[in-house]
Amino acid sequence: MRNLEERVYFHEGKPSMSKPSTPGDNALAENFFSIFKAECIYLEKPKTLDEAMKLTDEFIYYYNYERIQQNGLTPFEQREKAFKNE
Repeated sequence: MRNLEERVYFHEGKPSMSKPSTPGDNALAENFFSIFKAECIYLEKPKTLDEAMKLTDEFIYYYNYERIQQNGLTPFEQREKAFKNE
């Protein structure tokens, strides 16, 4: 855990951990990881750590910039639209 905490503070992040028995706190992350496993890991079945890391980077880019969500926008487009409306 110490390594995670050091990375968070190094990148000027704010640690956020859910309390036990509060699964709603992690709903977005759980949804993403479910999609990630179904659309990437289970299909590609990486054989090495390097291959898994490359697939992860590629999938995160695809998910944020190319994968259309239910609202017809990518997550990047949705965030861009939200910032313009502020």
